[in-house]
Amino acid sequence: MIRKLSNKWYAVYTKPRWEKKVHQRFSEKGWETYCPLNKVEKQWSDRIKIVEEPLFKSYVFLRIPEEMANEVRMINGVVNFVYWLGKPAVIRDGDIQKIRRFLNEFTNIQAQPLELAKESRVLIQGGAFMDKKATIKNIRNNKVEVMIESIGFRLIAYIDKSNVSVL
Repeated sequence: MIRKLSNKWYAVYTKPRWEKKVHQRFSEKGWETYCPLNKVEKQWSDRIKIVEEPLFKSYVFLRIPEEMANEVRMINGVVNFVYWLGKPAVIRDGDIQKIRRFLNEFTNIQAQPLELAKESRVLIQGGAFMDKKATIKNIRNNKVEVMIESIGFRLIAYIDKSNVSVL
């Protein structure tokens, strides 16, 4: 029996190749969980077979109350929650629905992370320049050098990568 919760979806990071096992363990606890599976053709020497592989490697989505985070971390195969700006990443219901619709319509999909690159336009998501658009001028380790022009000056700021999103 799945408990229908009116809580937020979280992204959970799993051990490599443990996505289906963790999804099963979450389901056994009665938690609402989603492990997007991609149908892929695999070629063996004697046949071609369609197999289901996790779309997002080492990720499973889970809808739980925030207070249950420690219980989730205790499940075998769970590494931790995926964090964004210092807190467990919350996934919008609409995004989960979009993934489900997309997988129903298409097969053999590739999921690639967005990469930050020089001259990319970004939106600053935290700090004094929150919600300002900027241009990436340089990338060093976990910091990006951005140029902010919207305030009438060319300002250069070093901002943590987690505080910018590609436009």
